[in-house]
Amino acid sequence: MTAEDKATWIAADWGTTNLRIWALDGTGQVLAHRCSGKGMGTLERNEFEPALVELAADLLVEGKRTPVIVCGMAGSRQGWAEAPYLTVPCTPPSLSDATVVAAEDQRLDVRILPGVKQLNPADVMRGEETQIAGFLSENEGYTGTLCLPGTHTKWVTLAAGKIERFRTCMTGETFALMSQNSVLRHGLSEKDLDTAAFEEAVTQIYSAPERLMAELFGIRASGLVAGLSPEAARGRLSGLLIGSELAAVKGDFDLSNVALLGSDAIARAYKGALVRAGHQASLLDADTITLRGLQLAYSSYLKVPS
Repeated sequence: MTAEDKATWIAADWGTTNLRIWALDGTGQVLAHRCSGKGMGTLERNEFEPALVELAADLLVEGKRTPVIVCGMAGSRQGWAEAPYLTVPCTPPSLSDATVVAAEDQRLDVRILPGVKQLNPADVMRGEETQIAGFLSENEGYTGTLCLPGTHTKWVTLAAGKIERFRTCMTGETFALMSQNSVLRHGLSEKDLDTAAFEEAVTQIYSAPERLMAELFGIRASGLVAGLSPEAARGRLSGLLIGSELAAVKGDFDLSNVALLGSDAIARAYKGALVRAGHQASLLDADTITLRGLQLAYSSYLKVPS
């Protein structure tokens, strides 16, 4: 990469398991997109800066400080530097709310965006608020429900540009734990999922979520004595968990027309479950929206004192 191609600034989404960066020039063109497995969960505080430099060293110029705008778990209490939460109801955080990190490498000017907290019921998010900012930039004045599927899925009520309230569901992590560490693992396909079994499970549990605990062991029993295939077992487990999640949030969030931030298999599963439960849902690309949120933060960079 030549000097002319060096980054004007770097956007970073630092999650628990991964670090993703985008190098951009002054016009907003992406020069490079890279990722590593050095997420917050694997690092001590003094290891964050080396992890970033390892990924971005050739994008930096000697004698020049390159802005690095960071969202996500790097700002957690266990992260690089704690970026205190904003409290709902609030607009998504901006660069003026960011925490400035004193980097040892003089080529770095690092700002970490804060997360958002809710006091009752207690809840927190880090990283999703930047996605929400990117979503609102393309959907100004949006009022309705936003869903951000993942390991810890977020359900968010937006009104007139503000995050009004939200709730986190550990469905993705529960699926991983049950499929990898519980007795159910013996009867599940590792990857393939039977869509019909998934949809049937969503329909069943959405109308009777109190049956979840009993139905879960039924997956194991059906594999042993009723011929349930490993693919159908995986589909049934996913459908029961996501369907029960929809049942849990339907009283607090309007599910009639949900915007889903994600285009991967998890997001598609949520869309399928919502449709099966009689609702409408649209899929939006989460990576594009995350970058858009970070670009919004960078747009005010020159207005923020160093």
